Amino acid sequence: MFSGVLKKMQTELGNQVNYYLMLDHQFIQMNQCIDKVIGLKLTGYQCLNCSRNEPIFRQGFCKNCFFESPQAGDWIMRPELSKAHLDIEDRDLVYEKKVQLQPHIVYLALSSHLKVGITRKSQLPTRWIDQGAHQAMTLLEVPNRYLAGVGEVALKACFSDKTNWRKMLQFNEIPEIHWEEQRNKAIDALPNEMKPYISEESSVLELNFPVLRYPEKVKSLNLVKQEQYQGRLKGIKGQYLIFEDDTVFNIRGNEGLRVDLNVG
Repeated sequence: MFSGVLKKMQTELGNQVNYYLMLDHQFIQMNQCIDKVIGLKLTGYQCLNCSRNEPIFRQGFCKNCFFESPQAGDWIMRPELSKAHLDIEDRDLVYEKKVQLQPHIVYLALSSHLKVGITRKSQLPTRWIDQGAHQAMTLLEVPNRYLAGVGEVALKACFSDKTNWRKMLQFNEIPEIHWEEQRNKAIDALPNEMKPYISEESSVLELNFPVLRYPEKVKSLNLVKQEQYQGRLKGIKGQYLIFEDDTVFNIRGNEGLRVDLNVG
């Protein structure tokens, strides 16, 4: 049995994406658990910021930390609100400069559908894996998070910035995307001040996920309400465990929960 606090799975790009779950000081290669029976039991909480045993509010934080921690500032979800490049503090300027003032990528990715998104350059291809993207392409490389937000906002006129997680999990046939055509469409939608940041890299990255069976009708496991679950693991995609009975469990969406995990 493994015990510890849930944090998003670490990933490694290969012929298939490799997944690793760290529970405190225990290391689990999750690909090796596919087609085995997995048991999950909620045992408590541990806020990713203050470590207190408080109910998790959002993003792995207790309610107090969610509204106070710089790791949960509005600019995380809305990068166009970033202000560190102006030397303006939101919650902690030192932290905000560290995260915001580094190269960012604006990209197109095919997950539930073709969408636009941004991430720190250092987070590729992790960001694409976490979104369950089968294919992805870099559009822009900019020096800070604010400019990435400006680019993303401009491209929202042509592309969605949301992933339909249910459709993504049922998505097992990759449609043909004319990537050069979509790239040109995106470039045409950019304001002139963003065009100097167009990436010379225009290749499409292919990602394959370790899934034996995709769910037909997705049922999301709420471990806070149910407290215990057992099922046969049939695949992993994005940050979701996919079980034989069509139950799915979002590891990242349940960060901060303390669990016991059994592999049968």
